[in-house]
Amino acid sequence: MSLPTEIQKLFPPRPQLDPQLKIISRTPLEGGERWVIEYAVAENERVQAYLLIPARATAEHPCAAIIASHQHAGQFDLGKSEAAGLAGNSEMAYGLELFQRGFVVLCPDHAGFEERQQKRCPHQQPLEGRDYEHFLFLNALLHGESLTAKYLFDLQQAVDVLTTFDFVNASRLGVMGHSLGGQTALWLAAGDSRVKIAFSSCGVSQLRHIQDECILHNRAMYLPGLLKVGDMADVVASIAPRAVGMSHGTNDVIFPLEGIREIHHKAESVFKPEHFWSNIFEGAHSFPREIRHQAYNFLEKHLMMHP
Repeated sequence: MSLPTEIQKLFPPRPQLDPQLKIISRTPLEGGERWVIEYAVAENERVQAYLLIPARATAEHPCAAIIASHQHAGQFDLGKSEAAGLAGNSEMAYGLELFQRGFVVLCPDHAGFEERQQKRCPHQQPLEGRDYEHFLFLNALLHGESLTAKYLFDLQQAVDVLTTFDFVNASRLGVMGHSLGGQTALWLAAGDSRVKIAFSSCGVSQLRHIQDECILHNRAMYLPGLLKVGDMADVVASIAPRAVGMSHGTNDVIFPLEGIREIHHKAESVFKPEHFWSNIFEGAHSFPREIRHQAYNFLEKHLMMHP
């Protein structure tokens, strides 16, 4: 399956752009290396990301690769560094943990976070935090686009980058994230068939339930026109027959449980049982260690880490 046509129409054409990849630095890690790489995501816009490479990944034996999409949490100074285990909450260092499990892992910043915060403005102080996020959202609308599309296209460019490395098996690509990261993981898998599996931790509910309960989310949650043609259950279902995993806490106040169950119900009707895994656990908006390791096992199973 692929995104329903009416949802596809809500996205502008993806810009085709040479990533112009550069390797900035290489740092030894136990079990491999951490690279800083730089690539283009738009005309006159380049970003840096961490690439974690296990020693077992070689041109002779290319490995499966994962994009670790970072959370939001209102912490705009954090992004790729948290997913890579260099700062922030250790429970959000799933990029590092996936590397330790033998995956090549790419940890990029979303627009507005860490190194992609606004650094200058011609006639005033740079906008900070949510103000800059709001500016990015409105700027996209003015150009007939959306922050949803911007995040998706940036992540597709990250997929392009991953496929250039000879130590990456381009047929075994996945994406994982928590919260904003889980939201963007699902959109990436829905929008790019090169991604064979997505895992979303506390990332989505049905948007109509979110709106009914007056819950305010990150600006990339809002794709103009989506509720006229579908909802997040349709986005998740479109990833079939590839694989999706999802986890949610029962006490997660920003994602209504009724909407989560609707997504799961539709997914169970279109995915093979072994291709959809869900866990509604007792807890809040979090990614507990036990759930993370169950998610890693699910990723390994479907990317055939141990053929």
